[in-house]
Amino acid sequence: RMSRHAQQLRDHDINPCVAETDASRKCMDDNNYNKDMCTAYFLKYKRCRKFWHDIMMQRRRNGVKPEMPPAEERKKMLESMG
Repeated sequence: RMSRHAQQLRDHDINPCVAETDASRKCMDDNNYNKDMCTAYFLKYKRCRKFWHDIMMQRRRNGVKPEMPPAEERKKMLESMG
């Protein structure tokens, strides 16, 4: 059974970067944990975290709840940006 923290990390409404996390992990598995082979995946993950962190901080400043938009709302936000 997963810990509560592990479950939250898998929850698309809480963690907007589940896909990037999984891709990084798969790359590491596939490349015998050679980090140099997975730099692009790490950068994508880092950009994802920064992007949603900035949105969360903006929403916090503006008093918007929840601070992290749910998965469906995030999808619409990304689509509207192209």
